[in-house]
Amino acid sequence: TNNSLASLPLRFGLGVIMAAHGSQKLFGAFGGYGLQGTAGFFESSLGMKPGILFAALAGGSEFFGGLLLIIGLATRPAAVLIGITMLVALITVHGGEFFAPKGMEYPLILVLTSITLIIKGGGAWSIDQRISTSE
Repeated sequence: TNNSLASLPLRFGLGVIMAAHGSQKLFGAFGGYGLQGTAGFFESSLGMKPGILFAALAGGSEFFGGLLLIIGLATRPAAVLIGITMLVALITVHGGEFFAPKGMEYPLILVLTSITLIIKGGGAWSIDQRISTSE
């Protein structure tokens, strides 16, 4: 990564959004359904079985990937996990329409933000940048 501030708002914004979404899936925070409720939705509405596994993978990628992005540690791997998770959401849940609230435009922008962070890295004010300059 480099010392540019360009990644900071993308990294921090995506990190906060994804950590919040992941906490809905894992812990039921912010009006979410928690792991069991999310697993039930994944199985009954999306046909993703075992639902508990897919709910844990999605929630874990979102929550822990989001936290990693906020601090800028392992930015590229975290962005890959989030990008894949949002691509799956785009295809399985949001693929039928384009415009929000049910369409693909919101998860699409999250995928594109993830791709940008994969390309640019964590940038300034990230642990990745501190690690890369200390070597």
